Amino acid sequence: MVNKTILWSAEGVDLPQETWSRLEGLGYKILVPDQGQEAGAQLIKNSPELWIKEINGDFESFVELLPEYQAQNPEMQVILISLQPNSDEAVQAIKAGVHDYLSRSAGAERLWATIETALTGRRTPLRSMNQRAQDAKSSREQPIAVQPSMRAILELAKKVASSRSNILIQGESGTGKEVVAHYIHNNSYRRSAPFIAVNCAALPENLLESELFGHERGAFTGAITRKKGKFELAHGGTLLLDEISEMAVSIQAKLLRVLQEREIDRLGGQTTIPVDVRVIATTNRDLKEEIQKGCFRSDLFYRLNVIPLSLPPLCKRGEDLMPLARFFLERHSRLNQVKLKTLSKEVEEFLRKKEWPGNVRELENLMERATLLVEGETLQVKDLEEISMPEDRDKATTGEDDAAGTLRDMEKKMIFQALQDHNGNRTHAARILGISVRTLRNKLHEYQIAEQA
Repeated sequence: MVNKTILWSAEGVDLPQETWSRLEGLGYKILVPDQGQEAGAQLIKNSPELWIKEINGDFESFVELLPEYQAQNPEMQVILISLQPNSDEAVQAIKAGVHDYLSRSAGAERLWATIETALTGRRTPLRSMNQRAQDAKSSREQPIAVQPSMRAILELAKKVASSRSNILIQGESGTGKEVVAHYIHNNSYRRSAPFIAVNCAALPENLLESELFGHERGAFTGAITRKKGKFELAHGGTLLLDEISEMAVSIQAKLLRVLQEREIDRLGGQTTIPVDVRVIATTNRDLKEEIQKGCFRSDLFYRLNVIPLSLPPLCKRGEDLMPLARFFLERHSRLNQVKLKTLSKEVEEFLRKKEWPGNVRELENLMERATLLVEGETLQVKDLEEISMPEDRDKATTGEDDAAGTLRDMEKKMIFQALQDHNGNRTHAARILGISVRTLRNKLHEYQIAEQA
């Protein structure tokens, strides 16, 4: 168990008085060993929350002993200050589990920002308990992959999970890109740190910048307190940038700098803040086409596309269809505490013949509706036809124009009802409808044009 103690064993570096005062104001005790005193004994005796150590020609011996120190105090963070810094040592230090590696010439504000990030990002017992619960959940809900092409994708994802490389997951809406992102996180050494997801399409440009990088008090009208951005909150863990293609070009430039420098600037801030974050981006668009249209930066694309993963649509995952359907029936029967339903042979054939434009998300929503709305224990084809979305139903009826008009009216009614049920939240409404947020936005735009015509 860590104590509110900071071990300062950096004899060649002066601890700025302002930094000392800030730490004492936060209730931390700063322990400075006597010159020549071994740090090991102090680490065992005091169990500090943070160890700030000077490196001066003894880097290799420190790296050899670090696992022993970490075993004695797993929650302790370490900051190294090097008198003769070099990039090879920096990389090796981070891989060994050091929070940050600074040059002796780093200013007082940079040092303070690093210390503050180390202390606020420390793994607490509560966080560890939450993470164990999340790990248990993840072990129960591993991605389902029987289809060889999908199994190969997951094998590659697991292979690169513990690297620091950025990953770009491409695929149609509803193919399970976020599920694969969680799978990567849970198979990496970052699994005990946060997994933070940001939907780049759900926020306007001005709010997305603050959401990603944070802001200081007074940075803009309404910024009454300091706010940490998602990069800071994900420190040590994984940041998922969902629908990256929807990000404004101006923010893309700032994101590129963060990926290059591994540090962020809060809006209105005066100092940079180092962050250790693994970035996974997802998109349902062809980013190379977006680059040609001037909607996406090519340099950002190549920075993100270090490890590319392309998920196939559900129509090309025939062997996964039935296992997924049964999994979703079991999941939603458990969540809603109702008896588990089974699939008839006719229903299995019916599901195999569907085109699934909404992919896995559409299948899950259909199984969820079946769990809640169908009374029988065994699902029949007529049951699924009755609860399918209007556009999925058979349109080959007499008076096609009238039927189409009726279906459009029903579609509109269902969309507005879903928005009302979820207090206007488009993300939640789209999920229950089995469509993407972009499709919902386009539908609403169509209705607005029809009313103005």
